[in-house]
Order: sequence, then structure tokens, then C-alpha cells
Amino acid sequence: MPLQIIRSDITTLEVDAIVNAANPTLLGGGGVDGCIHRAAGPKLLEECRRLGGCETGQAKITKGYQLPSKYVIHTVGPIWRGGGSGERELLTSCYRASLQLAEAHHCKTVAFPLISAGVYGYPKDQALQIALTTIDDFLRDHELTVYLVIFDRRSFLLSEQLLSPVAAYIDARTNTAATPVPRAAVCQGLQDRLGRLDESFSEMLLRKIDESGMTDAQYCKKANVDRTLFSKIRSDRLYRPSKPTAIAFAIALELSLEETRDLLRKAGFSLSHASKFDVIIEYFIETRNYNILEINEVLFAFDQSLLGA
Repeated sequence: MPLQIIRSDITTLEVDAIVNAANPTLLGGGGVDGCIHRAAGPKLLEECRRLGGCETGQAKITKGYQLPSKYVIHTVGPIWRGGGSGERELLTSCYRASLQLAEAHHCKTVAFPLISAGVYGYPKDQALQIALTTIDDFLRDHELTVYLVIFDRRSFLLSEQLLSPVAAYIDARTNTAATPVPRAAVCQGLQDRLGRLDESFSEMLLRKIDESGMTDAQYCKKANVDRTLFSKIRSDRLYRPSKPTAIAFAIALELSLEETRDLLRKAGFSLSHASKFDVIIEYFIETRNYNILEINEVLFAFDQSLLGA
């Protein structure tokens, strides 16, 4: 999965580089910064002393030493001063500069904390949006796998504008019986499906991608899946994805709810009002919001599996 939100201790991740939310001296501190220095050992501090500090919004790289990661990328986030002092631009620059350094050092996997969202006071919902948007923009043109590491889910805050309507939709769907489908619609739907019995999941998916006019590379980015996985679909007519991956494929194609159900059935899955995951997916499709980052934000907040592979 090119971009994934996870709950973990960033110092334990076996990735090419982890990003440190550092202070301008680069000499260690509290929070993530202190944890990384303690886990890496004293040689990290020795190397940082030779770097001469770092400006806000910029990034510098060191070895990982005793960490599982090969590198540590140190970036200095802005202190929140109300939003009128260029904080958004500086925070965006932190992510972009770190990603550029990672690519320059041939990293394939990078893990970020939520920069500036701790003692620097940046509102968590805004910090999260900047992180996801900036990382996603970079990944459109670069091949990296990026992890956004949230240490404690209770500190993960979504904006009420995004979360509230989803919560209301879940409540309505999980407490209401499903609407009966008219007999005529059932018959017509059955005829349609019987006419496509010999079309596998892979064949249906590839047909719809061709109809959309997207290239494989464009589609992989939009579905938040790795291109190596997609090559399996091209080569294996009987490929069977996981349910979150199948739904990611449907979201990337911007399928209607009925089209999504058809695609899922080809992989042996369905959508149910007994599943919170399914109801969240249904909400986004019915409201025609196919932004996979926002969908994954909400799934993460409700402790559900994320889309992609």
C-alpha cells in the first residue's frame, strides 16, 4: 500500500527511513524526538552535532545506528501560532523535504509521525490533513511506500465536518431493516449476472479499467495499491483480492453502489448493514466521495481495515 495509516511505535519499524519531528538544534528533546534518540543510541547525537541544526520546514538525514531503519530524516515542524504565521506552508514543506531526501537516498519505505501535532500545538485534524495531502501529492509521481504512524488512536482526531455525517449514517443503517428489492429488479439483475457468469473478478476489473481510459499506473495511484500487486491481476485470470483491496479497486473506478456490489460478488464478497466497515464504504459511495484518503481516515477512526494493498 503506497500510503498507510498505522498505530505503532515508530522506533520499532523495519523501514528504510523514519522521520524525526526534531527541534532546530537536532540535539534531541521530548516526545518522538527523544524516543528516537534513545533508541538509536549515542552515535546519532554525535552525527547530529555535526549537522549544525536545521531550519523550520527543512530536513536533514543521518544514519539510523541502533534503530531497525537505515536512516533517520530529521525535520523541524512549525510551532502553532494561530494559523496566520505560515504554519501550513512550513508543515507542508517538512513532509515534502523529507520525502525528497528519502528518494535521493533510494529509500523505498518511509515512516512519518504526525509532525508538530504534539508539544508544538498544531491542531491534530489540520496536521493530519496536511500530512495526507502532501504525501499523496508526492506519491502521484514517485514510487514509495509511506507509513503515517499514529502512536495512540485516542489522540487521532477527525474534523467534525467529516466524522459526524458518517457516524449518523452508521447509526441509521445499523438500526434499520434493509429495504426490500422489487421482484422485477431482482429478475433483471439475475439475468444480467447470468449473462456474465464466465467473467472473473480480474476480467471484470480490467474491462472496467479499460473503459475508464486510465493507465495501470494512474489506476494504482488512485486505488492506493502497489503496482507489483496489480501485475498479478494482469497475469492471473483467477486472482482473488482481499475485501479491502477489492473495494479500493471499486472506489478508484468511482463505481455506483450497485456496480460495487457486482464487482465484490465476483470476488465472493458482499456489503452488509451488520458491518460497520461496509456501512462506512456504502456512505462514501452514496455521497459520491471517492477520495480514498478521506475514506481511510474515517475507517481508521472507527478502528476498521484500511483500503488498498
